Amino acid sequence: MDTALTRSQFVRWRAAIFAIFLASGLSIATWASRVPDIKLDLGIDNAQMGLLLLSMGVSSIVGISTSPAVMARTGARLGMLVTMLCFATGVALIGVGTNVLGSLPVVVAGLVLFGLGNGSVDVMMNVEATAIEQQMNKTILPVFHAFFSFGTVIGAGIGALAVQLGADVAVHTLIVAALIAVTAVVCFVNVPSREAALDPTPTEKPHWRERMHIALEAWREPRTYALGIVMLGMSFAEGGANDWLALGVSEDHGAGPVAGAAALATFSVAMTVVRLFGGPLVDRFGRVIVLRVLAITAAGGILLFILAPNTPLVFVAAALWGIGASLGFPLAMSAAADDPAKAAARVSAAATIGYVAFLGGPPVLGFISEHIGLLNTLFILVALAALSGLFSGAARQLRDDEMAPTEKQP
Repeated sequence: MDTALTRSQFVRWRAAIFAIFLASGLSIATWASRVPDIKLDLGIDNAQMGLLLLSMGVSSIVGISTSPAVMARTGARLGMLVTMLCFATGVALIGVGTNVLGSLPVVVAGLVLFGLGNGSVDVMMNVEATAIEQQMNKTILPVFHAFFSFGTVIGAGIGALAVQLGADVAVHTLIVAALIAVTAVVCFVNVPSREAALDPTPTEKPHWRERMHIALEAWREPRTYALGIVMLGMSFAEGGANDWLALGVSEDHGAGPVAGAAALATFSVAMTVVRLFGGPLVDRFGRVIVLRVLAITAAGGILLFILAPNTPLVFVAAALWGIGASLGFPLAMSAAADDPAKAAARVSAAATIGYVAFLGGPPVLGFISEHIGLLNTLFILVALAALSGLFSGAARQLRDDEMAPTEKQP
């Protein structure tokens, strides 16, 4: 490993980024698992609940969009500490606002901090993960995303246990917030500076205004939008499954809520397994071929889900859907970060497109389904998955002459 870091330092860096991915997933599942209790304790209706979700979604997009500016001023190491403490504070405020103060504005403030911090750290942790991937010279970014999935599973399990034990939202969220804050500090200690990690030769660090210029420049590059379309298609596929797959199985296929939950679990397990073990396939065949095969798999799985005449085929479809949607987002992230000098800007720009789809896509599908039915609405996902495959050529590895000059010269 050609780096100024020792083996021990590198291992601690990698473990810290794994922990940050897991903490982000944990925080999201903590909120999601207590939504019914929060709604009940605050005495709000579905429309007000929708506004809470909107405040979190909008602040997440703001966090994603502004993360290059934060990194330009602070670097990823300090930036991740600050933004993790930000969303840990948000998690705590959600609980305090719900049970201690009984204040909807406090809960909204908590959700804003929660979304802002999570959105911002999402870009930073992906930039760090791609730097680790480049150091290892093999595809590992999907494994980091699998740790995010592990975090959501752990968070959902803790949430279910908290409900079973009758713990109020404040107690639950304050414990999780404290755990995330401790994790943030421990990770800060173990994450090296980007300069030490990526460039063993001391060089003059670009002024932050120059790095801001790079951040804006990313939005003028056609490759950014092509990668954004890859992310958009797979984000719609993933987000659509998370919100509508179980309902489609339960109601439209008439299999009942238990089968719906099992089908969603099948989707999630299939996605996580491929993220854990799909890296060697990417190294063997390349990002573009893998993305195209997975886009076909996703489109085929969703199409089979729509048309399946019986429940066993619905489960096969759910598995194919999960497999197909598994690597699109992390591989497009990896491609956006090919050039370390522009990684933060390009990851942020492409991720903004993907996350808008992830957050905004399911509600749009819900609105359309009111007019044409849920299964018919899922044909949109088939088309977007196919579109993702058509644009996957943008994920090819950049050549040395396509990198920023500052990365080729000391």
